[in-house]
Amino acid sequence: MKKIATIVLAAALMSSCGLYTKYERPDVNTAGLVRDPLSLNDTLKVNSDENFGNMPWRSVFTDPQLQALIEQGLEKNFDLLNAALNVKMVEEQLKVAKLAFIPGFSFTPQGTISSWDGGKATKAYSLPVTASWNVDLFGNLLNVKRSTQMQLLATKDYQVAVKTNIISGIANLYYTLLMLDRQVEIINDMEQLTKDTWEKMQVMKESRIGYRSTAVQSAEANYYSVQAQKADLLRQIREMENSLSLLIGQPAQTIARGKLENQSLPTNLATGVGIQMLNNRADVHAAEMQLAQCFYDINTARSRFYPNITISATGAFTNNNGLVDPGKILLSAVGSLVQPIFQHGQIVAGLKVAKLQYEQAYNNWQSAILKAGSEVSNALVMYNSSTEKSAIEAKQIEVLQKNVEDTKALMASSGSTYLEVIQAQSSLLSTQLSKVADDFYKMQAVVNLYQALGGGAQ
Repeated sequence: MKKIATIVLAAALMSSCGLYTKYERPDVNTAGLVRDPLSLNDTLKVNSDENFGNMPWRSVFTDPQLQALIEQGLEKNFDLLNAALNVKMVEEQLKVAKLAFIPGFSFTPQGTISSWDGGKATKAYSLPVTASWNVDLFGNLLNVKRSTQMQLLATKDYQVAVKTNIISGIANLYYTLLMLDRQVEIINDMEQLTKDTWEKMQVMKESRIGYRSTAVQSAEANYYSVQAQKADLLRQIREMENSLSLLIGQPAQTIARGKLENQSLPTNLATGVGIQMLNNRADVHAAEMQLAQCFYDINTARSRFYPNITISATGAFTNNNGLVDPGKILLSAVGSLVQPIFQHGQIVAGLKVAKLQYEQAYNNWQSAILKAGSEVSNALVMYNSSTEKSAIEAKQIEVLQKNVEDTKALMASSGSTYLEVIQAQSSLLSTQLSKVADDFYKMQAVVNLYQALGGGAQ
């Protein structure tokens, strides 16, 4: 019988070897992950030790006022505080999974007094301490622990992702405020310019015979149009300040800030290649940790096909229902084995579901990688496009400023119409506002690239 038991146990152990297998990363194709922003067909192939994705946020965002806002956000943002609490909760779950390997102890004292037909009362007492140990012969507890470890890593990744989003969100809102401030400055200059044009046309109408009142009306309407744009910009500034205040965990208030033209951002955006580019990308790593968690869940589901072995030991000080006086120490030990035979298909279904969940997690991981590559590609093309447009608009502004001066001079000498003056002013304003927006988009592209590469060195 001993030999048979040994053979059966050895066979069971051999068949359960796969239950202890550790997770290994599956193959993933990262070829052509990022498009070259300067080519329609080629993919980006850059090898650089100075990877923009490894830069800490303080090296990317150097404005002291912006740094102070980011530090406040990292300290007080409620989403980030909750992410830290999530990590602590999973850490506690991991402690429970680790403690499952040691015996559980319980103390259940009992005492009774009984009398038969009015006779002398019998006093019985027992002070037992019971220890129970689940023998993890088939890896059930081990795989639960490993799965929880992967869950903890994924939760920490989520915390890093929230931190990166907060830094990027604060930077984007801050640069948006700088853009709007600069546009208000331009609007103020244009407001004064259109007012001067309106007043000059009034004087010319009163001093010249045949100079039409429609010219004065058009100039006045153009002045009011500029004022309306200014009111809209001031509204947007207030809304951006409110949003930024919420992000840094404070009541809505005025945000101290610098100037758009004084900002300095990195220009060397070498990104590296393939999966190495995504080393800092928390959501991609979290998706892989969820895949690893599903891998260990499959092992756990397989372990449920095997016996559950429990060893229990009890030590008690008892008088054995009044038969021993005084009480004595009573020791006992019990070993039990529970082998599932028919569980209404629950064990089989559990394994199938675990395998399907693994496939889903693999698809989610692949999708996260492609999404990351797409976001990097978009940020790079946005940066290059905005840089090119801003340079072109700078030349256009020079021409339009000269055009405004020339048309005003011609109007004074009756060589130009009022419509040409108004059109020249409107074109100049539109181009100036557009250039400021493109300068902002270039800065936003740097922020987006910082976020797309995972937030740099935390």
